[in-house]
Amino acid sequence: MSAIAAQEAAFQDLRRQRRQATLIGLVVLLACLLLAAWVSEFHPATLAAGVPRIGEYFSRITPDLRWPALFAGTETEGGLAFWFYRWDAWLILLFETAQMAALATLFGAAAALLLAFVAARNTGAPAWANQVARRFLEASRTIPEIVFALIFVWAFGVGALAGILAIALHTAGALGKLFADAIENIEMRPWDGVRASGGTWAQCCRYAALPAALPDMLSYAMLRFEINIRSASVIGFVGAGGIGEELYKVISFNYYEEISAILVLIIMTVMVIDMVTDRLRRRVIEGLA
Repeated sequence: MSAIAAQEAAFQDLRRQRRQATLIGLVVLLACLLLAAWVSEFHPATLAAGVPRIGEYFSRITPDLRWPALFAGTETEGGLAFWFYRWDAWLILLFETAQMAALATLFGAAAALLLAFVAARNTGAPAWANQVARRFLEASRTIPEIVFALIFVWAFGVGALAGILAIALHTAGALGKLFADAIENIEMRPWDGVRASGGTWAQCCRYAALPAALPDMLSYAMLRFEINIRSASVIGFVGAGGIGEELYKVISFNYYEEISAILVLIIMTVMVIDMVTDRLRRRVIEGLA
């Protein structure tokens, strides 16, 4: 009984220590949250005062649709056609936004693929090259796309080119990290086999690492394309092309119903692309499995 009692006492002591550690951790977390709220001026009173204004703004951008005029022409207020009276121009801008995202994803993924083999720790790349690649990828994904867009707009002028380059650079950093992680998680026996048969480092990357990591890479690239659609819609605010420029104009001039119409089109576009890319991603991964 004494041994059982000693074990019970040790268990209770360990349980008490864990509870104390959990309590101390929660207190430290609460203190950090309060400090962050104080530094960032996150005041409950300000939040409470602003929430009704958000509701007021949404009520302003909500269209005044009326059933008798719902399917009337573009000249009749209260109808869908009146709400989306510029749908053809907006769809062209949405198409441009999608093309920007597609090109940026393609260029960014290509750069990320090349750098990932050097940035991965298990491929045996030179230490200096590994560090340079990892630092470059970190810098590329740390700086927001909109900052890159401002720089490229200054360099290349207003237009889609600046947006494509900005998103591509950020995509290279984000996908480079994910691609390198995928390479680090592969089984190294194929790599050793290619190396033992006299293969070069590049051949080991091509014939051993790439086939094993390709399903994850494709999944990451398609997911990034969906993210880049949203990014391409935002960077237009700084003159980098796409539907974002039009959205910025209507917000600046308080064309409330046009704001909601463009937002609905963007949401629908992203939803369709999400569904298509999800199906494509599943089929590609199943085909490679």
